[in-house]
Amino acid sequence: MDEGLSNIEMVDISKEASNEKELTMKIKSPGRLKLESWLNAVMKIEIEDGRTLIGQFLCTDRDCNIILGSCYEYPPPDDNASEEPRVLGLAMVPGKYIVSISVDDLMVHNSPYIT
Repeated sequence: MDEGLSNIEMVDISKEASNEKELTMKIKSPGRLKLESWLNAVMKIEIEDGRTLIGQFLCTDRDCNIILGSCYEYPPPDDNASEEPRVLGLAMVPGKYIVSISVDDLMVHNSPYIT
């Protein structure tokens, strides 16, 4: 055996990766855990111009932009108009226009994936 190769040590990469994942899971903040509990929950978002968006919460970012899946847009409440909701599908809601957010608590508390 070559002298230069005698100092080589074998490392189990899968074991190292699982240890890293465990450390990452222990460090999650309460805010992050709350956001993760809302994943796939039905969310109602009201924006500045009066419209309401209802869809499945998929993700967010540091700028508070929100991605909703299977999203419907409802026009501002008007006494004269009773418009049907408009299907948007996948929608990105800029955080700077969000006035309020509501989460369907019933689904969040009954989900088998949320601990």
